[in-house]
Amino acid sequence: MFAVTAAAADPHDPLAGLRLGDHPPPEPPPGWEVVTVRAAALNHHDLWTLRGVGIDPARLPVVLGCDAAGVTATGREVVVHAVVSDPDGRDETLTGDFSILSERYDGTFAEQVAVPARNLVDKPAALTFEEAACLPVAWLTAYRMLFTRAELRPGQRVLIQGAGGGVATAALLLARGAGLHVTVTSRDEDKLERARQLGAHVTLASGQRLPARVDAVVETVGEATWEHSLKALEPGGTVVVSGATSGPNPPADLARVFFRQLRVVGSTMGTRQELVDLVRMLEATGIRPPIDDTFPLSEAPRAFRQMLEGELFGKLVLRP
Repeated sequence: MFAVTAAAADPHDPLAGLRLGDHPPPEPPPGWEVVTVRAAALNHHDLWTLRGVGIDPARLPVVLGCDAAGVTATGREVVVHAVVSDPDGRDETLTGDFSILSERYDGTFAEQVAVPARNLVDKPAALTFEEAACLPVAWLTAYRMLFTRAELRPGQRVLIQGAGGGVATAALLLARGAGLHVTVTSRDEDKLERARQLGAHVTLASGQRLPARVDAVVETVGEATWEHSLKALEPGGTVVVSGATSGPNPPADLARVFFRQLRVVGSTMGTRQELVDLVRMLEATGIRPPIDDTFPLSEAPRAFRQMLEGELFGKLVLRP
């Protein structure tokens, strides 16, 4: 089958390790199913893999891709949950064997992908395959950050750092759909204008003082925005962290954390049940993931280059 793989890792030239071509079809173990991929979405995780971050070099080559929607052998239309672990009644993001597709197991940038049967979630007819393929990583991460980890309720205020990114865009739309007051920041005026079009109540240049403090901050940027995130919080507020694209080691500012009794909460991916709830929320509200562009799987390098250059707002989708 045709697939896009990481054949090697290079921290300085990540696209050098990208390979397109024939790859053995999946051979699912007992309890797994094969999904024919109709659409798959890019994430920064794919670039990190090509840089050698979070991947054992001995596992290369590996099929890239975490997000997908497709059809099973029985014709069932599904969204693929990307977390592969044995939950055994627990939160599967907290298990010792936690991984996501394209780490230990081949990912979704292929004509077919094999996953545990429990990882299949019914795709509603109201969602296209392209829209559904955007959900399992960025949108699920945003859903968990807002509603599980920050425990936000309608009417509360949230700051989302870094407009335009996949998680930030998802968080903006989900927060508005849930009745939250949303402030968004960016260094890019065009991205702020897009955020206004998507419903942000307040849009600010990165680092600019907020007109009112917020109950929670969605933080995926890291060092560049950390000080601003802590200063933006109400006493007792929460900053939820799921990434650090500008660097992972900002000054902790512990005096502010303990004096204002702030909560710093980590968040990674989400559970299958949260993905089910997310799909139902989109079906009920009419919210849809903005898709910046769609490419044939054979043109994956062009999509990767666009993500690497940061010239996008919303998701990039590949179609086998």
